[in-house]
Amino acid sequence: MKKIVQSLLVVATLMLTMTAVYAQTRLVTGSVTDKNGPLIGASVLVKGTVVGNQTDPDGKFSINAPATGTTLVISYAGYLAQEVEIPASNYVAVELVVSVNELAEVVISVGSRTSQRTIADSPLPIDVISARDLSSTGQLTFDKALQYRVPSFNTVNTPVNDATSLLDPYEIRNMGPSRTLVLINGKRKNLSSLVYIQTSPGRGETGADISAIPLAAIKRIEVLRDGASAQYGSDAIAGVMNIILKDKFEYGSLTLNTGITQNTGPLGKKFDGQTFGVTLNNGANFGKGYINYTISLSQSALANRPGVVDAAGDAGDFGASLAQVQSFLATRPDAGNINGQPATAAAKFVVNGGIPIGENSEFYYNAAYTYKKVNSFANYRTPYWRPTDNGLLTPAGQPYVGYVPTFEGDLNDYNGTVGFRNTSKSGWKNDVSFTTGGNNQLYTVSNSVNRGLGKNSPILFKPGGYSFSHNVGNIDVSKALLPNLNFAVGAEFRSEKFEIIEGDTASYKTAPGADSFPGIGSNNAGTFTRYNFGGYVDLGYDITKNFLINGTLRTEKYSDFGKTNVWKLSSRYKLANDKVIIRGSVSTGFRAPTLHQINLQIAQASFVPGQGIQTKGIVNNRSAQAKLLGVPQLKPEQSTNYTFGLGLNLSKNFSFTLDYYNIRVKNRIILGSEISGTPSGTTTLDKILKDNGIVAVSFFTNGITTQTQGIDLVTNYRNIAIGSHKLNINFAGNYQFQNELVGGLAGVTTPPLIKQSGGSVFDATQQALLLSSRPKYKAILGFDLNLKNINLNLNNTLFGPTTFRQNGLDVNLKTVFQTRLVTDLGASITLSKSLNLGLNIQNLFDVKPKWDLKALNASGESILSNPAQVKANINAITFNGRYSNVTYDGAHFSQLGRMFSAQLTLKF
Repeated sequence: MKKIVQSLLVVATLMLTMTAVYAQTRLVTGSVTDKNGPLIGASVLVKGTVVGNQTDPDGKFSINAPATGTTLVISYAGYLAQEVEIPASNYVAVELVVSVNELAEVVISVGSRTSQRTIADSPLPIDVISARDLSSTGQLTFDKALQYRVPSFNTVNTPVNDATSLLDPYEIRNMGPSRTLVLINGKRKNLSSLVYIQTSPGRGETGADISAIPLAAIKRIEVLRDGASAQYGSDAIAGVMNIILKDKFEYGSLTLNTGITQNTGPLGKKFDGQTFGVTLNNGANFGKGYINYTISLSQSALANRPGVVDAAGDAGDFGASLAQVQSFLATRPDAGNINGQPATAAAKFVVNGGIPIGENSEFYYNAAYTYKKVNSFANYRTPYWRPTDNGLLTPAGQPYVGYVPTFEGDLNDYNGTVGFRNTSKSGWKNDVSFTTGGNNQLYTVSNSVNRGLGKNSPILFKPGGYSFSHNVGNIDVSKALLPNLNFAVGAEFRSEKFEIIEGDTASYKTAPGADSFPGIGSNNAGTFTRYNFGGYVDLGYDITKNFLINGTLRTEKYSDFGKTNVWKLSSRYKLANDKVIIRGSVSTGFRAPTLHQINLQIAQASFVPGQGIQTKGIVNNRSAQAKLLGVPQLKPEQSTNYTFGLGLNLSKNFSFTLDYYNIRVKNRIILGSEISGTPSGTTTLDKILKDNGIVAVSFFTNGITTQTQGIDLVTNYRNIAIGSHKLNINFAGNYQFQNELVGGLAGVTTPPLIKQSGGSVFDATQQALLLSSRPKYKAILGFDLNLKNINLNLNNTLFGPTTFRQNGLDVNLKTVFQTRLVTDLGASITLSKSLNLGLNIQNLFDVKPKWDLKALNASGESILSNPAQVKANINAITFNGRYSNVTYDGAHFSQLGRMFSAQLTLKF
């Protein structure tokens, strides 16, 4: 580390020496407008340098331009950028022209802490997605809209939801939800309180609830596809997502939307999953300030996608007679199972504002609050599975036919920031802010019983929940020390609190607890806190107008595990009059174990193929059980990131970028596979499990090292003449040619006691969930045709293959989802100057996930050659057909099929 600091100091000294010739400057002033008046926040840059400023609330700017600089680049999101020669008067007046498709010169916030740059100037791969791009997908939530706009971004709702139904796991570059840092207007958003503990992608991790941000509140999204721990701290191993909220008020809008899914499953055709929503976006400009706010209310009905249950399979699993099972399935061929999209109601509120103070200072603020209620279902308890409900759920005089427990979740998510930024006369920029945020989830289980309480059991339980909150203070200072040397320094203090909330006594006190979701006991509940302090130094240097280098150093100190240091170097070189860009970066990074992973301890009911539902345990690393098992304390993950890219801007209408990435994560934190007793039942491990009353136990550990390599491709061809109309074509893709364990399963770190008993913390099921449950490749080809009063969108999303290894099956058996192409068609129709109608058909051809079993036995022969074995395998991974479309663990895209939606927007 000392050598790195010394090297950077030497580089900085050379920078200062080489740039002395640029020290002379001149004051340039001017104004930026459009046809309606001044533009606030337009970017003004001296071409070929990092020197720049933004326009004030009157559209005016001033800038100390180098005496040798002759051209200004002036840009604003949604407008054509202009290059203007600086006249002898040193005053420039520019009127920008709207161009909704021109994004090459959008000023970006992520990537460097020294100064904002345009996409063409950035040394890092960044996607900029406009609000229009998001809304054109027809998707109702922000996370699902991103799924069909960013190839390296993936999120899918799981078939069996429980608490996961409140927010679906998402990830960039198949790195898990914990390794993408989410910012709102450049400030860290709080994590969710939920840890995904089901056998689904994202298992053992948590992320921010990005679905809490309504689409109508978003101005644009900046997705940095590169490790950025040195700039932003923990969680930025895979990249950074910066959500830019609408700011300057332009017009108000009221949007009504509705939709419905078409169910074409094995049990017949019908429509379900009806949605309805209303969204208001409004605001005001007052004096030199502004306020922009959004209110969104929505409701979605249940969309159910069960399969036909195999009677012989159920009879074998539950020890029932075939005749008994067939009698029940004659009236309920799906065994009463409910899975798909749960019923959801949500209310979302966002406000963003700024108040200028003097000429060069601003007080700013933003806040968001979301309330969400979700109602999902557990597996139906058939009468041959649960022979009785003790008369608690069946009305008197009616025959007992089983019951289906419901799982209801109440989520509250909030975040808010207040801050003050200013630019001194000497050019120093200061930004001081305070951010708070939190996520609270409480659960309700109804239409259920605690069988241990017999007839004294209630039928509604409050099994507890989780809460997470943080408070963040930031100080960021930057200055152009010389015309081509930018300097930034900053510090962050963050305190965090995680709470495990005890359930009511009946939900957990008597075994086995509430049926389907046992409550959180008093011994597992608690409140846990920590704090950390971090600081960074950042230098950006334009060696020439074409050659940029940027370096960042960061140190962090956590109260619970100590200190870590990381760094980053990036560079960009322009060729052929800025038409060709070569860029690259190398960095180290880290991710601190979350308070959730350090302290979570819970019992959970899960389905095991061929064995039904069992209660399993998760013990935290600070527990007595973990110490007995020899489980070590968690430490931070460490990463090394490399990127190398090529960009082509051959004309104002054509752009192309290709970026290679290589991410190595050491000490990667996993929620290990379940450790159970040995066949002999006589080992020390067996005794510990038996003494603690646990069928199987899981825990978090720094168990593996992974290597991920791939490429991202983004290309756009705009304004293609089709008669008097314009066609835009965009193609983007992600291909991952490596995502694997370093050293294979032999390289997994397993505590000695467990290893001696023949166990491992990382089995084939966990390996597949972590490394191959997201598409190996994904591509999006979109066409956007502008007619007179109609804009047509045709998007094709190719989801590459994914592989799962279900628990309880032959170790050689794989479930491979095939490559599938999903087509979306949309139209935006201008009915009048203030009224617009949007029509969308998502998944036009009703394409569903489709999988094959691929396996070999120990002798190298196909397991699939035996029809009886094939049927048994299929029954095992689908719970005898209940999850025939996507299997119990999920798939690579939604199983809901075709969806129709419409949006009517009134502008005022």
